[in-house]
Amino acid sequence: MRAVVLDEPGPVDHLRLRTLPIPEPPPGWVRIKVEAFGLNRSELHTRLGLAEGVTFPRVLGIEATGTIDADPDGVLEPGRQVVTMVGGMGRTFDGGYAEYTIVPRSQVIPFTSDLPWETIGALPETLQTAYGSLTTGLDLQAGQTLLIRGGTSALGLATAALAKDIGATVFATTRNPDRIPTLTDHGIDHPIIDDGTIAPLVREILPEGVHAGL
Repeated sequence: MRAVVLDEPGPVDHLRLRTLPIPEPPPGWVRIKVEAFGLNRSELHTRLGLAEGVTFPRVLGIEATGTIDADPDGVLEPGRQVVTMVGGMGRTFDGGYAEYTIVPRSQVIPFTSDLPWETIGALPETLQTAYGSLTTGLDLQAGQTLLIRGGTSALGLATAALAKDIGATVFATTRNPDRIPTLTDHGIDHPIIDDGTIAPLVREILPEGVHAGL
């Protein structure tokens, strides 16, 4: 299989495209045929030698999406769409910068989607960050209000979608008036033009202010 390998920390030209054996999953692990993966800042840190606990050579990549290629325990059927992320990927064991990767089954999330792989590949870590921010970070509840600064960013839109699913009312900002339709098209209840004085604009709509901000 083809894989991008980092033999030692350094500049981007330390990343090498190589042919490696297809890895065999031990019990409790699965092999994924990788269709797409996202690029993350943490991988830059790993490449530069700033991440702890990394051994080299290493295939980087803290997330990947694709289909189950092998499950020695027979739990997940071949061809099942899955995503996987973090949990040591690209740090303590080889990650998603490859045609195949093996990961613990416990960090695999099955799903069904008709979206193109390149779209799905950008979602796992983004959605995990958004979900963690809303739940662990803010403990957002149904019926509450949320303000998202930078609402048209990928993370802002993902957070808004999850917040709406929770049942929150969402305020979101953009500095560009032309991006207001992007916010409304994604279900934002109250789009706001960020002119540097957000609080008065929010309180014009909701005098008591919002429950949480991100």
